[in-house]
Amino acid sequence: MHSVIDLLKSHRSIRKFTDQPVTQALFADLVAAGQAAATSSFLQGSTIIRVTDSAKRAKIAELAGNQKYVETAAEFMVFCADLKRPGNYCRLYGKEFEGDYTEHFIIATVDVALMAQSMVTAAESAGLGICYIGGIRNNPAEVSELLELPRGVYPVFGLCLGYPDQDPEIKPRLPASVIVKENVYDESGDAETIAAYDETVREYYQTRTGGGHGISWSEQVATLLSEKARPHMRDFLASQGFTFK
Repeated sequence: MHSVIDLLKSHRSIRKFTDQPVTQALFADLVAAGQAAATSSFLQGSTIIRVTDSAKRAKIAELAGNQKYVETAAEFMVFCADLKRPGNYCRLYGKEFEGDYTEHFIIATVDVALMAQSMVTAAESAGLGICYIGGIRNNPAEVSELLELPRGVYPVFGLCLGYPDQDPEIKPRLPASVIVKENVYDESGDAETIAAYDETVREYYQTRTGGGHGISWSEQVATLLSEKARPHMRDFLASQGFTFK
């Protein structure tokens, strides 16, 4: 039996799944585990759309960049930040809805991430594998229309869930000395440590199953941050009521 710490340290993204279904009882337990996560101000600003319709799954797979495992996983869910549900009660208590403030957006988005990760940990403890699908933000308006998401709700990411049909290696993370600072943000020594880490990442990509591109971490993130990233998101979020006051 693995400890929780060992379980967390062994996380991999799974993109190939068996056809074994997830029982309704286990799914309910996973949702309960997710709901038990911390939630700021008790907002509980998360909504899960469990997508069981095969046509909708196929369309989402296409919209997310043709990620076929959206269709083949036993379960696929879209995790949404939801300010509509709590906002409904402002009128009941004679209060003005001010849910379009940036802070409320942050609270709801963090709630979603915490809930999903708790659900993921519970799933992996039960022998399931997962893959987050940020690609749904490639076409968030189309995904929202498909799932009939109202104003005040936006899709943060998708999640594939099922029994693994592959055993990928664990991708090496940055050394703890780079990400854990004491008292102040001190970068001394980081450049040398990251240079060594880059070599580890290159080797990981070159030797993992099927081979790889051999790119380093630093080059990968430099490319990421030098390109425009989903510039449509700002206007989309505004259209859903997230205006960032």
